[in-house]
Formats: sequence, C-alpha cells, structure tokens
Amino acid sequence: MIAAITTLTSLGLLSGLLLSLAARLFQTPGNALREEIMELLPGVNCGQCGYPGCGGAADALIAGAASPALCPPGGSILARTLAAKLGRTLESADGPPLLAQIDESRCIGCAHCGKRCPTDAIIGAPKQIHAVFQEACMGCGLCVEVCPTECLQLHPQTPTFATWYWPKPMLAGV
Repeated sequence: MIAAITTLTSLGLLSGLLLSLAARLFQTPGNALREEIMELLPGVNCGQCGYPGCGGAADALIAGAASPALCPPGGSILARTLAAKLGRTLESADGPPLLAQIDESRCIGCAHCGKRCPTDAIIGAPKQIHAVFQEACMGCGLCVEVCPTECLQLHPQTPTFATWYWPKPMLAGV
C-alpha cells in the first residue's frame, strides 16, 4: 500500500516538473498591447462592433482597421481611452449612449425581451410589466427587435455623476 502511494506521488511530482519545464521552454511571447486593450474592452463578446468578440475587435484596433469608437457598450469613455492608448484621434462624438427604455403602458409582459438581453438588464416575469435596469443595459437593441408591441425603444442615457462628461472647452485661435 505504501509503495503504491509513493509511486503515484513520485509520478505526479515528476509529471508536474516535466510540464513546468515544457511550459517554460515552449512559451510564446504575447502581445502586451493586445492584452491591455482586452482589459479595457467590456468583454461581453456581443459582436456589435462587427468583429467576432472582443479579441477580434482588439486585433482590428491594433491593425488600424477599426476606429477606437467601435464598441457601443463601452461608450464614449472607452472610445476616448482606446484613442489615447493607440495614439489616435476620435472622428466624432456620437453623443450619449443609447439605452433601452420600456413604455409600461404598452408592455404586455410577453418576456421576449428578457430572453434576448445578453446582460439580464430587463427585470420582469411573464405576464408582468417589465423594466430596464439602466446600469446593466449596454444599448445593443436586441430587445427592441423582438418586442411585439414596440414598447421598447432606445433613448439617450440620462447623465449621472458616473457617466457625465464635460469635454475641454475649445480655445479660439489655437
């Protein structure tokens, strides 16, 4: 019994040592800029940018094939951060991000919207009136597409202390 335990323990330690050595010998260097951009992106892999997930968007940003304002869930703050990180300028500010809002007088409680929401921002149960949790909504519009009564619409985000941005004033003659 002790011989079996000793043999399995030594085999496990030897295998771990060999795997550790192989990992150090065959490691490939990663792209540090890609890792930094991946940390900045929201990571929801929604595909609204037109790329397959946040990894594809990061590769397109590094290659220069995409604008820093490609991520609708990230909003203008992420666009400005990506532009500064990549040393690019933003083409234009699209204004505040659009978020879903429900007209409760027209909501029939069909629950189609809640099934399509990738961030579970829609609160409600079947045959109940629904509401949108604004802090979780990323403005993808998937819920708007499936609403049979068109009670869901995208509206500009109401500014709060966390989302309000006042750009620097433009100096005349500079």
